[in-house]
Amino acid sequence: MGVNRRHQPINRKPDGAVRAKKALGQHFLTDQNIARNTAEAIRLEAGRKVLEVGPGMGVLTQYLLEHPINLHVVEIDRDSVAYLNTHFPALQGRIIEADFLRLPLERYLDEQGAVIGNFPYNISSQILFHCLDHLEVVEEICGMFQKEVAERIASIHGNKTYGILSVVLQTWYDCEYLFTVHEHVFQPPPKVKSAVIRLRRKSENHLKVPKPFFMQVVKMAFNQRRKTLRNALRPMLHAEHRAEQWLHLRAEQLSIAEFHQLAEALYRHD
Repeated sequence: MGVNRRHQPINRKPDGAVRAKKALGQHFLTDQNIARNTAEAIRLEAGRKVLEVGPGMGVLTQYLLEHPINLHVVEIDRDSVAYLNTHFPALQGRIIEADFLRLPLERYLDEQGAVIGNFPYNISSQILFHCLDHLEVVEEICGMFQKEVAERIASIHGNKTYGILSVVLQTWYDCEYLFTVHEHVFQPPPKVKSAVIRLRRKSENHLKVPKPFFMQVVKMAFNQRRKTLRNALRPMLHAEHRAEQWLHLRAEQLSIAEFHQLAEALYRHD
């Protein structure tokens, strides 16, 4: 897409502003520096296919449009779609009015694709799992999350924040916590702090079991995280001796590599 240098950044209260809808988890970012830093956190190479999720009134979009990327935006809110059509002529033919969670990402991305957005907090985890389902076309993910969720994604083993998102995302992506964002830079302000994180797909992955099986192991392990793995994974323990070295531990004590080894030991006897 060509550069739209004539478009000026939106003001805090632009004409025809969209009313934030609680049911859609909308909190519109008003800080232009944060918007620019978030947009520029991904690689913005010429022709790269990028999907922005929930652009709202275009606070990120305006900075993405400064680069010659192949940008599409996905917006489910009709009011926001109308606003974007009016204020961003460069988006003509590039606004997808749809639910991102039902979108076939391979239609808009390729193996170098990126997903970016101020993600609605009520579906942010679902957005990540949808990207993971389309791992082959989502090389990079960058966006705004509830701070607690961002910390969970980037957490390492041994921490209380370490969980399902940490293990499954860090299996396929390098995760980086970029910066914290305070409540007052949104309209309306959320009740929690936020954070921007970036995930970049690893060039190599050494997991030797199918992705659905691995995710099943991780989810079962953390769904009863106070129990030892022997109890949490009991339905899967057909040959305990293969996984014996980990079964006395709890899920949060295993590193990513150890989760891989545990899943491989269980898979041989599934």
